[in-house]
Amino acid sequence: MNEQQAIDRAEEIIGEAVDGMSPRPTLERMGNAPVGACIARDDHGADDRVQVTLIYKLTGVPGAQAQNLVRQARDAWLKKGHKYNTSGEVDWAGAFPTVYMRTEADDFWMDAVTGVVDRAKGEGVASLKVTSPCFLPPGKGSAAAADPAAFETADADSPAARRALGHSSRIYDVLGVGAAPTRPGEGLRRVRDESGDAVHHAWSTVPLAEEEQVRAVERAQAYFQGAGWRVRPMPTAGGAPGVVAGRPDERTVAQVAVSDTGAVLVAVTTPLDGPQSADV
Repeated sequence: MNEQQAIDRAEEIIGEAVDGMSPRPTLERMGNAPVGACIARDDHGADDRVQVTLIYKLTGVPGAQAQNLVRQARDAWLKKGHKYNTSGEVDWAGAFPTVYMRTEADDFWMDAVTGVVDRAKGEGVASLKVTSPCFLPPGKGSAAAADPAAFETADADSPAARRALGHSSRIYDVLGVGAAPTRPGEGLRRVRDESGDAVHHAWSTVPLAEEEQVRAVERAQAYFQGAGWRVRPMPTAGGAPGVVAGRPDERTVAQVAVSDTGAVLVAVTTPLDGPQSADV
């Protein structure tokens, strides 16, 4: 796959969701650069890869139709044979009801999300996002460190490392903002405390405006809740928003919080002796 093929396929998946919608929305493209650094998943490809992400806001329809548009996108994707990427029912009463799905044949990931604009009137806004698998750009044929999901230790092939990187990748998709270059202390490493050995993966986004920070953390919280994680707020010392979530079946813990620089910090910790399956 090359860049244009990835963009064309992403546009096709967006079209699948929108073509039968009623009322028919107008697509407003968000962002100018669809190609970015690969957030390494659990497929062990070269880490100088890139991937395409397309985000469209659905405009031109009454705000009260936002949730209906998300439901219609879900139904259209299901008819095409695409699969859910989370278990459990969508919390349609939440602030940001979101449907997470993927294409089974070529592994594109997509979500349809609605956010509340006026809760009293039941009005919101809907958007669609599609992210391609990672692929090598022209002239690239060897691995290099990727941000934020860089393979930094000899444990990168272990089930625990694949779990941590997989969860980080899902969180990256949910936040919907760019990743910053890896800083000291970030990346993938093995840690030890009183509970035993674990794999820890940390990365951060680019600095965001205050409103974007809040929305990013809210999207992360909605994702965790929809995916069956146990969630609680984790405000920082400075009062900035944050959330911590746990998966009891894996004993995995994820933290998403805003730093004093305006970046959103993400950390995933999972025990070395957790489930052997890398599926997340």
